[in-house]
Amino acid sequence: MDLEAYATTHRDDWQRLHQLSRVGRLNAQEIDELVELYERVSTHLSIVQAQDPDGGYANRLSLLIARARAKLTSATGSPVAGIKNFFAVKLPYALYQIRWLTIVLGAAFTALALAYGFWYGNNPEMFDAMISEESQIAYVEEDFVDYYSENPASSFTTLVWVNNAWIALQEVAFGITGFFVPYVLWVNAQGLGISAALMHKYDELGTFFAFITPHGLMELTAIFIAGAAGLRVFWAWVAPGRATRLQSLAYWGRQLILVGVGLVGVLLISGLVEGLVTPSNLPTWAKITIGAFVLAGYWAYTWMLGSRAAAANADADLEDYDGGRQLVTA
Repeated sequence: MDLEAYATTHRDDWQRLHQLSRVGRLNAQEIDELVELYERVSTHLSIVQAQDPDGGYANRLSLLIARARAKLTSATGSPVAGIKNFFAVKLPYALYQIRWLTIVLGAAFTALALAYGFWYGNNPEMFDAMISEESQIAYVEEDFVDYYSENPASSFTTLVWVNNAWIALQEVAFGITGFFVPYVLWVNAQGLGISAALMHKYDELGTFFAFITPHGLMELTAIFIAGAAGLRVFWAWVAPGRATRLQSLAYWGRQLILVGVGLVGVLLISGLVEGLVTPSNLPTWAKITIGAFVLAGYWAYTWMLGSRAAAANADADLEDYDGGRQLVTA
């Protein structure tokens, strides 16, 4: 096919689509025209790419389609509706898809932490081989509790948020390796179990749970969510199913983006609990109740909205334009 002749034949459509893409506000008739031209020129692009995928016409039409898609979205879709759809459908469905893996990681983490706790708790002499008795007492009587109150609540909340986000980011980024997530969970479970055993040695296990449980319920769940998302990408590489390995990785990689955005909010909430509720003078039962309500709220959000989206055959994937995929068909 002669691309020059093809371009000459359809140049008017391309120029008109370019004009509509640059208009500030479109009326109803112009929106209809934009939709029609968008579909038509998308077909032109697929034909041109079939002949010369990296040529000048293909590149120019790709940019034209991208601009038209952005204009079409802004002209026909409300930003508020898009945000609502993200939080009411896409995000809960993305979290819902990894719910069982999240629970499995949480159960494995808990079992490992309990194992270390019982091991060190029944063998307290192991602490003497690690640190001096003075350091043990200082940790139990001062360091453990002071950690939550030695800094102003606002700065401590920010510090906690950044620290937890960093751990979650590592799980997300290196989850594809397959071994990094289990390693991170093992290290943290080990530390939690040993810390509990040390507090138990000096009859302060109640203090341990009073200061760990309120924020730890949601904070640790966020770590499990990040781990589940990272491992799901790893599994997409190992067992892509009917899709190609690249397609499977791309899809679950985009799910990772959605989960990552959700974790920003989840970790912010757990950080607020750790910075404001944990060190407060509220009764222990009240602090733990607040933490339990936060966790219950997360699972209600994920299970109720996520299952509803699944029943409606919703798609948690990003739109083609937002996901960086090229639109080549009408």
